[in-house]
Amino acid sequence: MSEETYDVIIVGSGPAGLTAALYASRHNNKTLVLEGNKVGGRALEAHWVENYPGFPDGISGPDLMKLMEEQATKFGAEIKQETVIGISDLGDLKMLSTRSGGFYQAKSLIIATGVSRKSLSVKGEGEFKGRGVSYCGVCDGPFFRDKTVAVVGGGHEAVHDIEVLSETSNKVYAIPGKKGFSEEYPEIEYLRKDPKIEFVEGVNITEIGGEDFVEYVKLDDGQEIKLDGVFIILEHVSTSGILTDAGVSTDAGGCILSDKDQKTNVNGIFAAGDCCCKGLQIVTATGMGASAALNAMKYVKQLARK
Repeated sequence: MSEETYDVIIVGSGPAGLTAALYASRHNNKTLVLEGNKVGGRALEAHWVENYPGFPDGISGPDLMKLMEEQATKFGAEIKQETVIGISDLGDLKMLSTRSGGFYQAKSLIIATGVSRKSLSVKGEGEFKGRGVSYCGVCDGPFFRDKTVAVVGGGHEAVHDIEVLSETSNKVYAIPGKKGFSEEYPEIEYLRKDPKIEFVEGVNITEIGGEDFVEYVKLDDGQEIKLDGVFIILEHVSTSGILTDAGVSTDAGGCILSDKDQKTNVNGIFAAGDCCCKGLQIVTATGMGASAALNAMKYVKQLARK
């Protein structure tokens, strides 16, 4: 067991986690970030970010996250490469166990584990990631202005991105897959009337191809569609399984339930970023990270007054 008790432990080092670490450590809270993978989270996959304030010429996802890491550690936040496998609520203390056999304890805890999307797992998807394959229409849609794109997925976010992309692209192919749309969305009938949107239903994509950038997709009915980009908007894969023992509430999809102050249903445990399934943007994640840290600090001060 770690002999130290931290004021704030943050699980996850994406935009939300690093922002929370910056806020907490800058106010002299003993702060630890635990990250099982690379520091930076899913933002590392962003080839170029144009919608984060303060960078009018844009910045790559890895460069942005490196700056956030440097800013957090500048004020004393520790970052350790540890995979958290369990969280226990011990009242005034929260206990975390890691895959390496370590234990850490904290007065407050911020969950910022993010989410990952299901992949298509087809030929070309990994090869063209950042070169025509994207997982966020709001983030990358403007890069495909006046071009032809496809949106793959049948959930609410996919429907939303079909509409978003139709505002800037010349042509949008809506490909929900053989299962179709997961629900009846009222927007769909409106979108079917848009001449820029073509629904290609009852088929799956089997290949994404091209030379340097995406140029086409192949379907399992033999069709080949010429295009410039593919937006894969499938269901999220939750990373909230570690919360079971602590009793933190999630919705049916595994998204952590938190209030406007990022508080969960367990005193002293907060959540921020994509794991809350709100916004799913770097800028919204940083805002939630700041709020979670500010409210975690208030909680730690309340403990000291007991």
